[in-house]
Amino acid sequence: MTFHLNRLIKLLHLKPIRFILLLAGLLNFYPAPAQKSTRLNSGWEFVRQDLGGVWEAVRPVGAGNPESVPLWTPVTLPHCFNARDAVDPDVNYYQGPGWYRTQLDLQNPYANGRTLLHFEGAGQKTDVYLHTTKVGSHVGGYDEWTVDLTQAVADFKQTEAFQKQFKGKVPLSIRSDNSRDLQMMPSDLSDFNLYGGLYRYVNLVYEPAVALSRIMAKAEVDPTGKQGQLTIRAAFREFAPSGSAQVSVRVLAPRGKQVGRHQASFPVKAAEQQLHAFTLKNPQLWSPKKPQLYTVQVTVKSGSDTLVQTEKVGFRHIEFVEKGPFRLNGQRLLLRGTHRHEDHAGVAAAMTEPMIRQEMRLMKEMGVNFIRLGHYQQSRIVLQQCDSLGILVWEEIPWCRGGLGGEVYQAQGRRMLTNMIQQHYNHPAVIVWGLGNENDWPGDFPDFDKEKIRTYMKELNALSHQLDPARYTAIRRCDFCKDIPDVYSPSIWAGWYRGVYTDYKEISEKEFQGVKRFLHVEWGGDSHAGRHSENPDNALVKISGGQGGDERAGDASLFGGSARVSKDGDWSESYLCNLVDWHLKEQETMPWLSGTAYWPFKDFSTPVRPDNPIPYMNQKGVVERDFTKKEAYFVFQSHWATAPMAHIYGHGWPVRWGDEGEQKLVKVYSNCAQAELFVNGKSYGVKQRNSQDFPAAGLHWNVQFVSGQNQVRVVAHQGRQTVQDEISFRYQTQKWGKPARLTLEKVGETNGLTTVEAKLFDAQGVQCLDAANWMAFSLAGAGRLLDDLGTSRGSRKVQAYNGRALISLEARPGQTAVAVQSEGLETVLLTL
Repeated sequence: MTFHLNRLIKLLHLKPIRFILLLAGLLNFYPAPAQKSTRLNSGWEFVRQDLGGVWEAVRPVGAGNPESVPLWTPVTLPHCFNARDAVDPDVNYYQGPGWYRTQLDLQNPYANGRTLLHFEGAGQKTDVYLHTTKVGSHVGGYDEWTVDLTQAVADFKQTEAFQKQFKGKVPLSIRSDNSRDLQMMPSDLSDFNLYGGLYRYVNLVYEPAVALSRIMAKAEVDPTGKQGQLTIRAAFREFAPSGSAQVSVRVLAPRGKQVGRHQASFPVKAAEQQLHAFTLKNPQLWSPKKPQLYTVQVTVKSGSDTLVQTEKVGFRHIEFVEKGPFRLNGQRLLLRGTHRHEDHAGVAAAMTEPMIRQEMRLMKEMGVNFIRLGHYQQSRIVLQQCDSLGILVWEEIPWCRGGLGGEVYQAQGRRMLTNMIQQHYNHPAVIVWGLGNENDWPGDFPDFDKEKIRTYMKELNALSHQLDPARYTAIRRCDFCKDIPDVYSPSIWAGWYRGVYTDYKEISEKEFQGVKRFLHVEWGGDSHAGRHSENPDNALVKISGGQGGDERAGDASLFGGSARVSKDGDWSESYLCNLVDWHLKEQETMPWLSGTAYWPFKDFSTPVRPDNPIPYMNQKGVVERDFTKKEAYFVFQSHWATAPMAHIYGHGWPVRWGDEGEQKLVKVYSNCAQAELFVNGKSYGVKQRNSQDFPAAGLHWNVQFVSGQNQVRVVAHQGRQTVQDEISFRYQTQKWGKPARLTLEKVGETNGLTTVEAKLFDAQGVQCLDAANWMAFSLAGAGRLLDDLGTSRGSRKVQAYNGRALISLEARPGQTAVAVQSEGLETVLLTL
């Protein structure tokens, strides 16, 4: 290194001192070091119970004392302590405290700098201890927060324990608690789990003494898109020393070109102050098709310390037209949306960044341009993905069901709304701040006072507009408050909780007339993945139209009450595809409609649905809890996606049934202009796509299958592009009686995992293809079941789908036995 440096000095004909000055100038030209932040993912231990006190947690990790209690388990963050029991069919999910501990080697590189612990979210109440000193607390499972460790670290480093007992490391202990609490949002009556744990990333942050706590970048543009205004405001950390600091603001266009720069001295104070306002002519606009992002780079220089912080912004103009549609950048945009819960198979809320990225890409590939984040502030990673992918956002606070609590409860709502808006203010994807959900649903408190709820809703509405006048406010399902927010969504579940799906347009038009701005979020129905039907609309015979489409108390129950598809339907993927297909075709013919959002994108866990085909799962998703696509995913794609696609219905339907020579329906979901169907090598002709020709936009054929195996293929054309799809299945003409016998066999082995399949047969040995019996898997010997995943193939207790059920397991040859039981039938045991 020295040799090459000396040669460079000689080649430049510089004296060493001149070269050093030149190098210093070059280094000053480039951006200064960014904030030093590290994710604390490894080196943690966890115990799911309470401790007698923090002292029980600060014994050195891995001390190896055999008499030490309780026993701690190594874990990696993010971590949710309801990762499995949330969908355990036999127990209520755990609600209580849990403890995490680790030891940190803390070396802040900044003289007089601050050492911070930044939480991207932790559920639901959190206490933080450094050794035995409590350094911070937080109530709320979804907003971000920071704890300053600086003084506690300095004090602990002066103790004898720091050097002798902890060998120069600092013990950190965190108590997480999701116990039931009526004075905390959200309500435990909510249709989702209130998870516990450090289920989002925890970051160790080193900052110089003077640093910004937040940057608020307001990017505005007129409807023509010709004039842009970017106003930058910021606030310093509260603990920063008084005085002044040099602040430089740079604005970079999407491809990195600098389009604005300002530098000035500012007083160091915690109150928000304006740094500069930039005017940009013809800014590149952000939209779902072209999500153009500008970079705001703020450099703070104080003494010898320099810190760079960056934010992404986008220029776009939004308008919910009164009594009309939604406009983006002056043009009508039909919001084609869905919903997201932070929940995934095997980890619950503890989704990693790669998981989140995969989920958001799946949504975009489905054609989504809008998402409602239900029912709480979600990970910053989600918002970043929405910005970069071009997905507009409704984000809301978790005031969800239960009624209205006291001052502690209400203060939390105000605090969470403030944090959500300040923390996600810069994201161009956000267009709506949600104030609540189903606030007409009582139960947590003895009194249910509509006027008090209205008063609080007005307070939140005013606070939202004070913090962010540029965005809209909204609520879903609280009719006695529908005049308060800017945008309102009533409850319309046509064809599921109430009425028939063909009523959808009429109901929506009626609700549209009753509000200033209408946006329909939450519609759809449950489907048990792998369950298909030859006659999916049979249940509609029992249900009369004209009932309206609102969801009422008890409608989610599978017992009692009036006839409804949610109770009396077959929960097949076939029915859901018809419901979705009808809704989507109708939405294309409603010019006044701002948009809709299907509920939800992915199946998720809930404590209030123990009797569903997968216990404790809300199964309305178009993908399963592990991202496995259901058939409805492709229905959406056929209406919304732009990349050519074609999908024959029934990829997960191995056996169809009917009479010999019967005409059977084959549906192809495609966005291509035309498609040709082939069955067993024979062409059944070319059909033209017409979105209003239900079902499958006219791409449906009536064909005759042969008894036994059948091959079906489609070739679809969009301009010069061609896409194909094919499936094979067995066609059964034998009729069956009631289930009389169970079978269990190994059907696959991949990557060390064995898959077994249970089937139901009648007394004559004919497979019962419409059987929905409960099945329960168990394992003896070595290995383990891959259960408690909340999926159709990852649950030890599950309803059959078309007379069968599968599960995977880890097995050792000759040492593992798996069994399946179904009430009234003989148990079957299979040794592997």
